[in-house]
Amino acid sequence: MTARTLSLDDALYRYLLDVSLRETPLLARLREETQAMPMARWQIAPEQGQFMALLVKLTGARKLLEVGTFTGYSALCMAEAMGADGRLICCDLPGDYNAIAQRYWQEAGVSTRIDLRLAPALETLGALERGGQSESFDLIFIDADKANYPAYLEHSLVLARRGGLILFDNTLWSGRVLETSPDSADTRAIQALNRWLKQDQRVDLSLLPLGDGLTLCRKR
Repeated sequence: MTARTLSLDDALYRYLLDVSLRETPLLARLREETQAMPMARWQIAPEQGQFMALLVKLTGARKLLEVGTFTGYSALCMAEAMGADGRLICCDLPGDYNAIAQRYWQEAGVSTRIDLRLAPALETLGALERGGQSESFDLIFIDADKANYPAYLEHSLVLARRGGLILFDNTLWSGRVLETSPDSADTRAIQALNRWLKQDQRVDLSLLPLGDGLTLCRKR
């Protein structure tokens, strides 16, 4: 028995996957292809993708927004979970990995549910607000440039409906959040986000030690 979260060594982590992960062959293939890329560290953990899919099902989310899509693993997890009547807007920059994402979405039969918008995310978020989509999203997942996390929070609070979920990835940042005088703007931004969220009465809050840290915010 323990009163704190367990530390997972390699053996215990493998056990966690062995007894709980229901990753489809298609998702596994996408993850393996992504791991061969130089930016493989951008990929979320498979158990995190499964957890996010469960959140979509638990909340009945049908209108989703993702900031930072990469090769499309998290988007595929959520698109399959939300069903044929769901819609997911993905924000990312142009890159070779866009084609990988679209190829797997097509193979999974969910490409018609996903709207990939290739532009700086802050521009896309601003356009959504100006287009009358404020307070309309059921779930928003943020996994992009960390220096803009505080700005993404403010946009998300405009775009999410009351009771909607906002998820931030990498909020433990491989332990770098403990640095006292970080040189990295990304580290400073995540530290600032974490401090602000602790006090932000606009949301209910939970930071989970899942993957590289996953913060769940429910808009009040």
